[in-house]
Amino acid sequence: MELETERLILRRWRARDREPYAALTADPEVMQWLGGVLDKHESAEHMDRCDAHFDPWGYGRWVLERKADGAFLGYCGIANIWPGLPVEGAEIGWRLARHAWGQGYAAEAARAAIADGLGRCGLTEILAFTAETNLRSQAVMRRLALRRDPARDFDHPQLEPGDPLRRHIVYVAQEA
Repeated sequence: MELETERLILRRWRARDREPYAALTADPEVMQWLGGVLDKHESAEHMDRCDAHFDPWGYGRWVLERKADGAFLGYCGIANIWPGLPVEGAEIGWRLARHAWGQGYAAEAARAAIADGLGRCGLTEILAFTAETNLRSQAVMRRLALRRDPARDFDHPQLEPGDPLRRHIVYVAQEA
C-alpha cells in the first residue's frame, strides 16, 4: 500500500533507502532533536523497525519520495508510542533530509498519514510531541491545525534535568 499527495509518494521501505537514510541519520543538524546521529548499523536497524511496524499495525513511518524525481526525502508516519513515556497511543512523526526542509513536505505528508490513521486504520486520536525548544516541529504541528494539549506535556524520562530537550509539549489530532 502507498499514499500519495500532490508532490509525494508515501511508501514502505526498500533496500535502496539504506544509503540515503544513513546519510540523513548521520547529519547532526537533522538529528539535533532526535537523540543524536546514528552510525550505519543503527540507521539500518531503525529503518528495519520502521518498516516492521506496518505488519502488525497497518501503519508506520512511510518513506517520502518526491514524485517529480523519485528523490528520497526522509520519512513521515504514525508509530505506537514506546512504553516508558508518560503518554500513550500513536504518534505522528517526521524526519527529513536537510535539502527537503522549508518546502512544506513534512506538513503535506503528515496530513496524508494522519488522514490514513484516523480513517483506514481506525485510530481515534494521534499525538504529536516534541521538545519545547524544537520550534520547527511545533510550526509544522500548528500548520497541521493540531490541538495543543498542555495537560499531557511531559519531561522526557531518558533526559536529565536541565537538558534543553527534556520538556516535551503535546499536540493532538482526533477523528472528526
